[in-house]
Amino acid sequence: MSKSSHTEEQGRSGQGGFRGPGPSQVVPKVKAANASETVKRLWGYLKVERRSLLIVVLLVIVSSAFNLMGPYFIGKSVDSLGIGPGETNFTTLSTFIICLIAVYACGAFTSWLQTYLMAGVSQRTVTNIRKEVFDKVQTLPLRFFDTRPRGDIMSRLTNDVENINTSLSQSTIQIVTSIITVTGAVGMMLLLSPMLTLFTLLIVPLGFYVTKQIAGRTRKLFAAQQKELGTLNGFMEEGISGQRVVKAFGREEKMLEEFQEKNQRLKKVGTQAQIISGFIPPLMNAINNISFAFVAAAGGYMAVQGIITIGIISAFLNYSKQFSRPLNELANQFNLLQAAIAGAERVFEVLDEEPEFADQKITRPLTKVEGNVVFEDVSFGYKPDVPILKEINLTAKPGEMIALVGPTGSGKTTIVNLLMRFYDVNNGKVTIDGQDIRELNKDDLRSSIGMVLQDTYLFQGTIKENIRYGRLEATDEEVEEAAKLANAHTFIKKLTKGYDTELMEDASNLSQGQRQLVTIARAILADPAILILDEATSSIDTRTEMLIQKGLRTLMEGRTSFVIAHRLSTIQEADQILVIKQGEIIERGSHEDLMNQKGFYYDLNHVQITAQDKLTSLSTMVQSIPQG
Repeated sequence: MSKSSHTEEQGRSGQGGFRGPGPSQVVPKVKAANASETVKRLWGYLKVERRSLLIVVLLVIVSSAFNLMGPYFIGKSVDSLGIGPGETNFTTLSTFIICLIAVYACGAFTSWLQTYLMAGVSQRTVTNIRKEVFDKVQTLPLRFFDTRPRGDIMSRLTNDVENINTSLSQSTIQIVTSIITVTGAVGMMLLLSPMLTLFTLLIVPLGFYVTKQIAGRTRKLFAAQQKELGTLNGFMEEGISGQRVVKAFGREEKMLEEFQEKNQRLKKVGTQAQIISGFIPPLMNAINNISFAFVAAAGGYMAVQGIITIGIISAFLNYSKQFSRPLNELANQFNLLQAAIAGAERVFEVLDEEPEFADQKITRPLTKVEGNVVFEDVSFGYKPDVPILKEINLTAKPGEMIALVGPTGSGKTTIVNLLMRFYDVNNGKVTIDGQDIRELNKDDLRSSIGMVLQDTYLFQGTIKENIRYGRLEATDEEVEEAAKLANAHTFIKKLTKGYDTELMEDASNLSQGQRQLVTIARAILADPAILILDEATSSIDTRTEMLIQKGLRTLMEGRTSFVIAHRLSTIQEADQILVIKQGEIIERGSHEDLMNQKGFYYDLNHVQITAQDKLTSLSTMVQSIPQG
């Protein structure tokens, strides 16, 4: 199958492999619709760390208590100085200074210990979230991956989860510390001077109002920032993977322009989010400084009147700072919290996706597969209003080779998509050995079907490990036997490390044909009852193709096989050839039967033979031209 045929079904996306409906079809389920709901869900993950969190909270209380004792000893130290010469009580002063050093040292130690413990809590929590998200990804239907850019999915699994990690490790302690510090500071201020405390608290409602007004807008901007980041990641992943094509067509400048456009969009929304949320810290500072000035003026007046002492004013102003500083720190954490909430919502969108076959209540085991496959009045469309297949009926008896041919976009790949149950039929049913595949255990179903695609995919690792992926318990001897049958053994042995050769990313240290041979060996090793070959030899040169045809025939012997082919010369021995056009089977029969009918298949075969003859003539002509 040609590269162009990978846009085969209407309504498919532009990514490789078996495709589904375009992105316009995506209607994600979002349960984390607001910040409070998201925070509640995050707390659900933290519940398992209750014991550690309790210890952290106790340490925060102790640390805050030590820090709150500091201003008290400062005030007592000031009062012990006296006013005139000889009035200073050095014994009392020394005692208060020693106490001051002790409480600050203890406060610093408990602060370090709580940070250490919270780092462990956050890492374990995020590890569980990351594992749950990746586990969920493994259960999602192919439709999910076909309708979303891979970069966006990667961004959710990496950037968004890391935002949660950063927020948990930094913001959680800060919030708890701030609440306890504010509460303690207010208590100490009330103890020292209720009147001055009233002056201090008058400014608080204004600070909360400012924060609330900004919060509503910035959360949306941070969510948009994460979305644009996912889009940019997807574009970069695509650009790096497709560098060969980019350079071959000289589209470097075009890629740079598109990157700049997406980068600028991210910059714009990111700048807006940072600028607007950045208003909070300076505004809070200004509000708190105004409050501090009023308190200092009022305290000075009260000291002149003999209502309070200078030491009390000194201690009160320190408590006033301890009251306002947590509010400022919370404002400084605001950006982090908003980014974490936006990231958490995107992560929860993935977790809220319906897993594959979520509505299947009964599953039946599939054992001793004979390979009798039947499509009964099957109709299907990736979009409800755009049918791809229309009342398809076919029967493949055990051991038969069924060839699917037809123009690009006719529905050939959709048929094998339905057989693998990557998608479910809209009408009709597909059965294997008389059992509706919608009632079968999916692992049993897919393990009984081997698939070799035109688009090869090999994982990073050794060649041996990639072949063994077809059957993990296979021995080294069975791996080599499968490679010999696929005609891959010869080139593998010529490599420096043979079967232990490490494949680079995208297996770029192998040719396209060699990669295809390895995937064929992988399918042979799986030893499936049903085999699907989607133009499996299209990336292999003619000589190599002829060498492995015998191996493929051996592989297909005794197995029901579905072969999608554009080169009709490769499927002339098929038991049935189904000619598909616009989602319907317009002709069926053996090669001889279809040639005798002189219909669409006959014309298609004639065109290919004519084209091949012209290519042969052109090649002969070129070879006959004198050199030099």
